[in-house]
Amino acid sequence: MNTISTYSYRRKYRMKSLEKALRRALVCEKICEVDRTEGKYIDNPYGSAPSATVQSIAGTYSAAAFTLTDDTLTVADEFIVSEHIYDFEQLLTAFDVMASRMDEQNFAIAAAIDKYVLNNLTEAGTGAYTTPAGGFTTPANINVIMSNLIGKVAGYAEMYKGLFLVIENTDVPGFIQAQAANGFNFADAALRNGFMTNYMGVEIYVTRTGTFADATMGSTTFTNASHRVFGVKNVSTYAAPRGIKYEEKGVAGKTGKEVVTYGYCGFKLWATKTGLIVDITLA
Repeated sequence: MNTISTYSYRRKYRMKSLEKALRRALVCEKICEVDRTEGKYIDNPYGSAPSATVQSIAGTYSAAAFTLTDDTLTVADEFIVSEHIYDFEQLLTAFDVMASRMDEQNFAIAAAIDKYVLNNLTEAGTGAYTTPAGGFTTPANINVIMSNLIGKVAGYAEMYKGLFLVIENTDVPGFIQAQAANGFNFADAALRNGFMTNYMGVEIYVTRTGTFADATMGSTTFTNASHRVFGVKNVSTYAAPRGIKYEEKGVAGKTGKEVVTYGYCGFKLWATKTGLIVDITLA
Protein backbone atom coordinates (compact mmCIF):
# COMPACT_ATOMS: atom_id res chain seq x y z
CA MET A 1 0.00 0.00 0.00
CA ASN A 2 1.43 3.38 -1.01
CA THR A 3 0.98 5.85 1.84
CA ILE A 4 2.97 8.70 0.26
CA SER A 5 0.73 11.26 -1.43
CA THR A 6 1.59 13.68 -4.21
CA TYR A 7 1.04 16.49 -1.70
CA SER A 8 3.70 15.11 0.66
CA TYR A 9 6.26 15.07 -2.15
CA ARG A 10 5.38 18.64 -3.06
CA ARG A 11 5.60 19.74 0.56
CA LYS A 12 9.04 18.16 0.91
CA TYR A 13 10.22 19.99 -2.22
CA ARG A 14 8.71 23.23 -0.99
CA MET A 15 10.37 23.21 2.41
CA LYS A 16 13.77 22.28 1.00
CA SER A 17 13.59 24.94 -1.72
CA LEU A 18 12.37 27.52 0.79
CA GLU A 19 15.20 26.97 3.26
CA LYS A 20 17.72 26.95 0.40
CA ALA A 21 16.40 30.21 -1.01
CA LEU A 22 16.29 31.94 2.36
CA ARG A 23 19.79 30.97 3.42
CA ARG A 24 21.28 31.99 0.08
CA ALA A 25 19.35 35.22 -0.33
CA LEU A 26 19.38 36.67 3.18
CA VAL A 27 22.18 39.07 4.05
CA CYS A 28 20.93 39.06 7.65
CA GLU A 29 21.75 35.33 7.93
CA LYS A 30 25.41 36.26 7.38
CA ILE A 31 25.70 39.22 9.77
CA CYS A 32 23.28 38.40 12.62
CA GLU A 33 22.85 35.53 15.01
CA VAL A 34 19.68 33.59 14.19
CA ASP A 35 17.39 32.04 16.79
CA ARG A 36 14.75 29.56 15.58
CA THR A 37 13.51 28.38 18.96
CA GLU A 38 9.85 28.78 19.86
CA GLY A 39 10.10 31.59 22.41
CA LYS A 40 8.31 34.91 21.92
CA TYR A 41 10.97 36.57 24.09
CA ILE A 42 14.74 36.27 24.23
CA ASP A 43 16.17 37.81 27.41
CA ASN A 44 19.71 39.12 27.65
CA PRO A 45 20.15 41.15 30.88
CA TYR A 46 23.40 43.03 31.34
CA GLY A 47 25.24 44.66 34.23
CA SER A 48 26.77 48.08 34.51
CA ALA A 49 30.44 48.39 33.57
CA PRO A 50 32.83 48.33 36.56
CA SER A 51 35.61 50.89 36.95
CA ALA A 52 39.13 49.74 37.81
CA THR A 53 40.97 51.62 40.55
CA VAL A 54 44.71 52.23 40.38
CA GLN A 55 46.27 52.92 43.78
CA SER A 56 49.43 52.54 45.75
CA ILE A 57 49.84 49.08 47.21
CA ALA A 58 47.70 48.96 50.33
CA GLY A 59 45.75 45.71 50.20
CA THR A 60 42.46 47.52 50.84
CA TYR A 61 39.46 48.23 48.63
CA SER A 62 35.93 49.58 48.66
CA ALA A 63 33.20 47.36 47.18
CA ALA A 64 31.14 49.20 44.58
CA ALA A 65 27.46 48.74 43.78
CA PHE A 66 26.32 47.66 40.34
CA THR A 67 23.01 47.54 38.48
CA LEU A 68 21.38 44.99 36.19
CA THR A 69 19.29 46.05 33.21
CA ASP A 70 16.90 43.86 31.25
CA ASP A 71 17.36 43.69 27.47
CA THR A 72 14.76 41.66 25.58
CA LEU A 73 14.05 40.65 22.01
CA THR A 74 10.31 40.37 21.34
CA VAL A 75 8.85 38.50 18.37
CA ALA A 76 6.11 40.91 17.31
CA ASP A 77 5.82 40.76 13.50
CA GLU A 78 4.84 38.18 10.91
CA PHE A 79 5.51 37.78 7.19
CA ILE A 80 2.81 36.34 4.93
CA VAL A 81 2.49 35.62 1.21
CA SER A 82 -0.79 34.03 0.07
CA GLU A 83 -2.04 33.08 -3.40
CA HIS A 84 -4.74 30.85 -4.87
CA ILE A 85 -3.74 28.50 -7.68
CA TYR A 86 -6.74 27.17 -9.59
CA ASP A 87 -6.70 23.60 -10.81
CA PHE A 88 -7.00 24.68 -14.46
CA GLU A 89 -3.97 26.97 -14.04
CA GLN A 90 -1.92 24.03 -12.84
CA LEU A 91 -3.35 21.54 -15.36
CA LEU A 92 -3.50 23.49 -18.63
CA THR A 93 -0.28 25.50 -18.57
CA ALA A 94 2.94 24.41 -20.28
CA PHE A 95 5.01 24.76 -17.09
CA ASP A 96 4.62 23.91 -13.41
CA VAL A 97 2.64 26.83 -11.98
CA MET A 98 2.77 25.45 -8.44
CA ALA A 99 6.57 25.22 -8.40
CA SER A 100 6.87 28.65 -10.01
CA ARG A 101 4.65 30.29 -7.39
CA MET A 102 6.52 28.50 -4.60
CA ASP A 103 9.80 29.96 -5.83
CA GLU A 104 8.28 33.44 -6.19
CA GLN A 105 6.90 33.29 -2.64
CA ASN A 106 10.27 32.14 -1.34
CA PHE A 107 12.01 35.17 -2.80
CA ALA A 108 9.25 37.54 -1.65
CA ILE A 109 9.62 36.32 1.95
CA ALA A 110 13.43 36.48 1.74
CA ALA A 111 13.39 40.08 0.46
CA ALA A 112 10.90 41.14 3.15
CA ILE A 113 12.93 39.58 5.99
CA ASP A 114 16.17 41.13 4.72
CA LYS A 115 14.59 44.57 4.44
CA TYR A 116 13.05 44.25 7.91
CA VAL A 117 16.25 43.15 9.66
CA LEU A 118 18.65 45.49 7.82
CA ASN A 119 16.48 48.55 8.47
CA ASN A 120 16.03 47.59 12.12
CA LEU A 121 19.80 47.18 12.41
CA THR A 122 20.46 50.57 10.81
CA GLU A 123 17.95 52.30 13.11
CA ALA A 124 19.36 50.68 16.25
CA GLY A 125 23.05 51.38 15.63
CA THR A 126 24.38 54.33 17.62
CA GLY A 127 27.52 54.71 15.52
CA ALA A 128 27.11 57.42 12.88
CA TYR A 129 29.06 58.40 9.78
CA THR A 130 28.38 60.73 6.84
CA THR A 131 30.23 59.99 3.62
CA PRO A 132 32.05 62.58 1.52
CA ALA A 133 29.96 64.03 -1.33
CA GLY A 134 29.14 61.35 -3.88
CA GLY A 135 29.09 58.52 -1.35
CA PHE A 136 30.13 55.08 -2.55
CA THR A 137 29.49 55.92 -6.21
CA THR A 138 32.64 58.09 -6.34
CA PRO A 139 35.68 55.79 -6.60
CA ALA A 140 38.00 58.29 -4.89
CA ASN A 141 35.79 58.15 -1.79
CA ILE A 142 36.01 54.39 -1.22
CA ASN A 143 39.36 54.21 0.60
CA VAL A 144 38.48 57.25 2.71
CA ILE A 145 35.07 55.86 3.68
CA MET A 146 36.35 52.36 4.45
CA SER A 147 39.24 53.57 6.61
CA ASN A 148 36.94 55.91 8.55
CA LEU A 149 34.38 53.16 9.12
CA ILE A 150 36.97 50.68 10.36
CA GLY A 151 38.27 53.34 12.73
CA LYS A 152 34.79 53.61 14.27
CA VAL A 153 34.95 50.07 15.71
CA ALA A 154 38.70 49.41 15.88
CA GLY A 155 40.00 48.35 19.28
CA TYR A 156 36.90 46.50 20.46
CA ALA A 157 37.31 42.87 21.45
CA GLU A 158 34.42 41.87 19.16
CA MET A 159 36.52 42.73 16.09
CA TYR A 160 37.49 39.04 15.88
CA LYS A 161 33.91 38.27 14.75
CA GLY A 162 34.55 40.09 11.49
CA LEU A 163 33.33 43.30 9.87
CA PHE A 164 30.59 43.82 7.31
CA LEU A 165 29.23 46.55 5.07
CA VAL A 166 25.83 46.39 3.37
CA ILE A 167 25.35 48.54 0.27
CA GLU A 168 22.81 48.66 -2.55
CA ASN A 169 23.51 47.66 -6.14
CA THR A 170 23.74 51.32 -7.22
CA ASP A 171 26.86 51.68 -5.02
CA VAL A 172 28.74 48.88 -6.78
CA PRO A 173 30.30 50.90 -9.66
CA GLY A 174 32.36 53.01 -7.28
CA PHE A 175 33.70 49.88 -5.56
CA ILE A 176 34.58 48.15 -8.82
CA GLN A 177 36.48 51.17 -10.14
CA ALA A 178 38.31 51.60 -6.82
CA GLN A 179 39.24 47.91 -6.71
CA ALA A 180 40.58 47.98 -10.25
CA ALA A 181 42.78 50.96 -9.45
CA ASN A 182 44.24 49.99 -6.05
CA GLY A 183 47.56 48.13 -6.24
CA PHE A 184 48.72 45.59 -8.80
CA ASN A 185 47.72 42.38 -7.00
CA PHE A 186 44.39 43.72 -5.81
CA ALA A 187 43.58 45.28 -9.18
CA ASP A 188 44.55 42.12 -11.07
CA ALA A 189 42.32 40.01 -8.84
CA ALA A 190 39.43 42.44 -9.27
CA LEU A 191 39.87 42.54 -13.04
CA ARG A 192 40.04 38.75 -13.32
CA ASN A 193 37.29 37.84 -10.88
CA GLY A 194 34.94 40.80 -11.04
CA PHE A 195 33.43 42.46 -7.96
CA MET A 196 35.39 41.36 -4.90
CA THR A 197 33.35 40.65 -1.79
CA ASN A 198 36.05 41.67 0.67
CA TYR A 199 37.64 45.13 0.87
CA MET A 200 40.21 46.09 3.53
CA GLY A 201 39.15 43.04 5.54
CA VAL A 202 35.47 44.05 5.46
CA GLU A 203 32.91 41.67 3.97
CA ILE A 204 30.77 43.49 1.40
CA TYR A 205 27.11 42.49 0.92
CA VAL A 206 24.96 43.93 -1.85
CA THR A 207 21.17 44.28 -1.77
CA ARG A 208 18.80 45.67 -4.36
CA THR A 209 17.83 49.33 -4.63
CA GLY A 210 15.10 50.26 -2.17
CA THR A 211 16.22 47.96 0.64
CA PHE A 212 17.15 50.94 2.81
CA ALA A 213 13.96 52.99 2.84
CA ASP A 214 11.53 55.28 4.61
CA ALA A 215 8.78 52.77 5.35
CA THR A 216 6.70 50.99 7.96
CA MET A 217 6.99 47.22 8.29
CA GLY A 218 4.88 45.61 10.97
CA SER A 219 5.46 47.34 14.29
CA THR A 220 8.47 49.41 13.16
CA THR A 221 8.80 52.60 11.13
CA PHE A 222 12.11 53.25 9.34
CA THR A 223 13.67 56.47 8.03
CA ASN A 224 16.62 55.00 6.19
CA ALA A 225 16.44 56.34 2.64
CA SER A 226 20.02 57.18 1.51
CA HIS A 227 21.47 55.18 4.40
CA ARG A 228 23.70 52.11 4.53
CA VAL A 229 24.98 50.04 7.47
CA PHE A 230 28.42 48.90 8.66
CA GLY A 231 29.63 47.12 11.76
CA VAL A 232 30.75 44.02 13.61
CA LYS A 233 29.09 40.73 12.71
CA ASN A 234 26.93 38.70 15.11
CA VAL A 235 26.29 41.37 17.75
CA SER A 236 22.56 41.38 16.96
CA THR A 237 19.94 38.64 16.84
CA TYR A 238 16.92 38.04 14.70
CA ALA A 239 14.42 35.44 15.83
CA ALA A 240 12.36 33.29 13.45
CA PRO A 241 10.50 30.79 15.68
CA ARG A 242 10.47 27.40 13.90
CA GLY A 243 11.56 29.10 10.68
CA ILE A 244 9.24 29.79 7.77
CA LYS A 245 6.10 27.67 7.39
CA TYR A 246 4.05 26.60 4.38
CA GLU A 247 0.46 25.45 3.95
CA GLU A 248 -1.83 24.33 1.13
CA LYS A 249 -5.56 24.62 1.72
CA GLY A 250 -8.63 23.63 -0.23
CA VAL A 251 -11.09 26.54 -0.44
CA ALA A 252 -14.86 26.11 -0.65
CA GLY A 253 -16.25 27.21 -4.01
CA LYS A 254 -12.88 27.17 -5.79
CA THR A 255 -10.87 24.49 -7.54
CA GLY A 256 -7.18 24.08 -6.81
CA LYS A 257 -5.50 25.19 -3.61
CA GLU A 258 -4.62 28.27 -1.63
CA VAL A 259 -0.87 28.39 -1.01
CA VAL A 260 0.39 30.31 2.03
CA THR A 261 3.95 31.01 3.15
CA TYR A 262 4.31 32.64 6.56
CA GLY A 263 6.53 33.09 9.57
CA TYR A 264 7.21 35.24 12.62
CA CYS A 265 10.15 37.53 13.21
CA GLY A 266 11.74 39.68 15.86
CA PHE A 267 15.01 41.60 15.95
CA LYS A 268 17.30 43.08 18.57
CA LEU A 269 20.63 44.86 18.49
CA TRP A 270 21.69 44.27 22.07
CA ALA A 271 22.10 47.42 24.15
CA THR A 272 25.73 46.77 25.05
CA LYS A 273 26.68 46.44 21.36
CA THR A 274 24.89 49.38 19.71
CA GLY A 275 28.15 51.29 19.25
CA LEU A 276 29.49 48.47 17.08
CA ILE A 277 26.91 49.20 14.35
CA VAL A 278 27.37 52.35 12.26
CA ASP A 279 24.46 54.09 10.52
CA ILE A 280 25.94 55.51 7.30
CA THR A 281 24.36 58.58 5.68
CA LEU A 282 25.15 59.13 2.01
CA ALA A 283 26.12 62.70 1.17
